[in-house]
Amino acid sequence: MADATVQTQLDNPVWAALTGVHAHLAEGGDAGRRYAQDVSPFAGLADQADPAGWADLAAVAGPGATLVVPALATTPPAGFEVTWSLPGVQLVATEAFTSHPGDGVPGLVELGQADVDDALDLVERTRPGPFGRRTRLLGRYLGIREDGRLLAMAGERLRLGAATEISAVCTDPSARGRGLATTLVRAVAHGIRDRGELPFLHAAAENTTAVSLYEHLGFRLRRTLDFAAVRTPDA
Repeated sequence: MADATVQTQLDNPVWAALTGVHAHLAEGGDAGRRYAQDVSPFAGLADQADPAGWADLAAVAGPGATLVVPALATTPPAGFEVTWSLPGVQLVATEAFTSHPGDGVPGLVELGQADVDDALDLVERTRPGPFGRRTRLLGRYLGIREDGRLLAMAGERLRLGAATEISAVCTDPSARGRGLATTLVRAVAHGIRDRGELPFLHAAAENTTAVSLYEHLGFRLRRTLDFAAVRTPDA
């Protein structure tokens, strides 16, 4: 896919996903949409400077609701309140990054509906970011089990069409240091590249350990951005 398309989608990734591959999971209007709440807390706007997008979000979310708006770059209209903001980074895979399907990795499985409770339990123990009961509908999720226990996980979150985000990368504290997360990132990325798409990641800027790992694997920093929680007007 043309590089210009990739860059445009990466500039506004949530909107690209909600109006494209993930349109069937979207709620909202022509200028502002969000994911169903048990899928993801993310919301996107066609143009953050357009009041119509914020009106769409207020209408679909209702009064006093909290939405997470990645890459917030403007002040929301009167009545909306930014309740917290987290500096983050966006990284994209380079040719130096080596993906691998994971064939032959002991315990590597594709996660489905039967694995949701175990995935939620792992998320509770590791806190990799938002993950709900239907988050798995966003894309392909892989895990590594040992003696039946889910020890590590990674999967696809924002699917833009030209690029797909790797997310929910987490490892149980008892299994860290064994390279499980790296194995899963490579395996998830292999599936993304098989579709002709660019793997990318978001991470908290303060999580320097994770950012350094991704850069070591062959991802490069594309830009910084803020993840903001925005409360809709009370009335």
